[in-house]
Amino acid sequence: MLASPLGFSAMLSRFLSNHTALPVAVEPVPTVFPKIEGADIAAVFVGKRVAGDFYDSIRVSSERVLIGMLDIAGRRENNRSLLVTAQDIFRSLGTELFSRSDINESDAMTELSLRLNRTIIDVCCGVHSCPAFIACYHEKFGTICYTNAGHTPALLRDGTGVTELAPTGLPLGLFSHATAEAPTVGLAKGASLLVVSRGVIDTEGGDSSDAFSLDRVKDIFQTAPTASAKTLCSSVLTAVAQFSGDTPLKDDRTALALVRTT
Repeated sequence: MLASPLGFSAMLSRFLSNHTALPVAVEPVPTVFPKIEGADIAAVFVGKRVAGDFYDSIRVSSERVLIGMLDIAGRRENNRSLLVTAQDIFRSLGTELFSRSDINESDAMTELSLRLNRTIIDVCCGVHSCPAFIACYHEKFGTICYTNAGHTPALLRDGTGVTELAPTGLPLGLFSHATAEAPTVGLAKGASLLVVSRGVIDTEGGDSSDAFSLDRVKDIFQTAPTASAKTLCSSVLTAVAQFSGDTPLKDDRTALALVRTT
């Protein structure tokens, strides 16, 4: 279990006192996906990122890997400081919360989401919508504890079909004390998790005004090869590109996947 409320408050205060002056950076630290025993993880995006899509993944303990995808409202040139700050919180506090073997993952996920939420509000000095999908993968058990803060539903594919992991709370950056539930799901051998950004499902077709939609993503996901996470992501984004034709890229298109191989 997590430490008592008093113990956690002391831990959080210590963390904040050590991070009151965050380093100025032009861009977030590039993501190098950790090697995961019995699983494969990757992300793919199209062209030059112009909006607020951001993903990251780090190993937080010998058995846990933290994964995050954020979709910050606005253009990237206006959000760089926010992206850098959010990544710092994700990595530093995420490691502190998930590093022990005896934690309650759901409580830790809720605390991480709450801190990210407050950070976005503080940095922006007010409301700034940021849908987010954050998950912790446990190598030993093959489970994912996640929170979906108003993000596009993540998709889980296994022997029973494709299941949506729908939002469990509001987007980050809207209300200072908003929380999101953090359920846990299991990934059987051969199962895969797919998360796409809003820019993917909102892509307009070259011959019509219809959007690509989550339903089309699900259809592709159902039959796409899952030999590797990168192949899975590329299959989805290739289909989106064919659908859009010569339509100009208006938003970031990002796909992230985790495939359990053993």
